[in-house]
Amino acid sequence: MLEYKVALEKILSAAEVLSCEEVDLHEAVGRVLSEAVFSDMDMPPFNKSAMDGFACRKADLGNELEVIETIFAGKMPDKRIADNQCYKIMTGAMVPAPADYVFKKEDAQEIAVNKVICIRQSHNNNICYLGEDVRSGDKLLDCFTMISARHLPVLAGAGVTRPAVFKIPEVAVFATGTELVEPHEMPMPHQIRNSNTSQLIGQLAGINIRAHYGGIIADDEQVLERFLKESVERYDVTILTGGVSVGDYDLVPGILEKLGFELLVTATAIKPGKPMVFARKGNRYCFGLSGNPVSSFVQFELYVKPFLHRLSGYTYHPEILRLPFGAEFNRSFAGRMNLIPVNVSPDMEVIPVYFHGSAHIHALSFAGYLMEVPIGVKTIRKGELVHVRPI
Repeated sequence: MLEYKVALEKILSAAEVLSCEEVDLHEAVGRVLSEAVFSDMDMPPFNKSAMDGFACRKADLGNELEVIETIFAGKMPDKRIADNQCYKIMTGAMVPAPADYVFKKEDAQEIAVNKVICIRQSHNNNICYLGEDVRSGDKLLDCFTMISARHLPVLAGAGVTRPAVFKIPEVAVFATGTELVEPHEMPMPHQIRNSNTSQLIGQLAGINIRAHYGGIIADDEQVLERFLKESVERYDVTILTGGVSVGDYDLVPGILEKLGFELLVTATAIKPGKPMVFARKGNRYCFGLSGNPVSSFVQFELYVKPFLHRLSGYTYHPEILRLPFGAEFNRSFAGRMNLIPVNVSPDMEVIPVYFHGSAHIHALSFAGYLMEVPIGVKTIRKGELVHVRPI
């Protein structure tokens, strides 16, 4: 049974980043750059006005100025100012030499037709200068950057309409268990509805992966072996739930070994979520998660999500908050790291939700965070600082 960080390191170390492809800029959010992006031009590409007003030579401020031309954004100036002349200019428009100052429209007084004077000067020249943001050849984005909406204008501004990114892993999801039926079915007294795969498909969608759902597989060794063999041949990662503990019908570890997989993780020191298998065969991977829904949810968040990100070229660091505990916590056994569903109050206190074990999936629907109780800690007092992660 491996401690959380030891198991995570084994899992991440096994990940080989996938190959690359190009995608349309408007479909790039959530993808990871496979090469750095450099600017192909200065930005701004010319001296431009920071506001609506009048552009002149700073030396002429205080004099009456003749307005010789109006320059709006996108217009190339036709004329060149001389002494005591100026342009009427709009925000974003080019400020041509020898103009080196822009005074605001509200700081201008019109004294005759096409005649103005600056009545209030500012310390700022009100000009955005060529290349002051970015010079041609500057690195704009590093390789391994996960693209978000704020990166799109940077890519567009550099003319990158098809960024090079790492591929997203092909992931299959299915459940094992003769007792399971699909959610649309009414279970018999000895059956339960399959809720795990719906949960996992949603968690995968949250990291930009569309799962391939393989259905429910009965606890039959030959059937399960055939299905697993087909799945690992077709998909980069296979995720299944159930069949990974130590019961007579927990068949998954043995079948994976029979198929030539190396079992790198067979149990983890977390609660809920101790029964778990992670196996590798070349560039094919398999996660066998617990059949209990809270356990499989936690295992995905702690292990599967960072692994899939790593395959896609991204190093995932979960957001961890350190906040005061707003209740009392006690446990008799402290040999595993506990993950407890909690919320954070408006006063930024951590408040547990009612939770009675790994099958209590309803508790997660009322929680916004998981609180970590480290190995060796049996008691947490009100006001003590704890670590929580959003879910």
